[in-house]
Amino acid sequence: MFLQIGDVKLHALSFGEGPRTFLAVGGWTGSWEVWEEPLAQLSAAGWRCVAYDHRGAGESPVEPSRISVQHMIDDVAAVMDAMGIEQCVLAGESQGGAIAQYAAARRPERFVGLVLAAPAPARRREATGGNAFADACRADYPGTVDRFVAACFPEPDCEHVKRWATNVLLRAEPEQAARIVEMWSDETVPELDPRAITTPTLIVHGTADAIVPIDESRELAARLSDVELLEFEGSGHVPTMTRPNEVVAAIRRRFAH
Repeated sequence: MFLQIGDVKLHALSFGEGPRTFLAVGGWTGSWEVWEEPLAQLSAAGWRCVAYDHRGAGESPVEPSRISVQHMIDDVAAVMDAMGIEQCVLAGESQGGAIAQYAAARRPERFVGLVLAAPAPARRREATGGNAFADACRADYPGTVDRFVAACFPEPDCEHVKRWATNVLLRAEPEQAARIVEMWSDETVPELDPRAITTPTLIVHGTADAIVPIDESRELAARLSDVELLEFEGSGHVPTMTRPNEVVAAIRRRFAH
């Protein structure tokens, strides 16, 4: 389905029924499919699962001028309202993990749990080299995606996952992919003190993550009041795709009530 969120349309889906709702957001140009296997398992276990392609990812192409950190934070609550969700466990992978932190700090009453998979830091980033990664997206997006995917998945025997991830990321347009990178350098990126997050939190992160070093999650966990950090030895940047069974087991254990 497509949700009208302000002046843009976001692709979303909802499946499964149950007293608990799980809302998932992907990272960079990763669509809802980054969470596909965990969502399938959770829905089979009695959860309502909702996910959407954020601005510029999957089937939610938008004008680059309509992509900002603030837009993405606002979209979380807007999607919940459109889908009739009063409260949920909110999950975000990589950049989606940063957006989820902002959303939980802003409206804590709407979230009964927070799942952060290899979360990017929720803060403004200084542009380096004119945002070299964004420039690479514009110059050669397929090549940039190939290099990014290779860095994301150091695990052995995961060529099938790499193909899957590559196909997911390539659905974005190069200019949208570049803007999603550059938006974190905007002066409008809000400040966030992790201590403002009071929602019970689960962080899952691979020790071999070359995109967001695991020390970022260790530092974040040290600043949160109600948190469990689960480290996957030897795993890379996308444990939702390479370690879905363990991710789901941790979610069900942490948020069984």
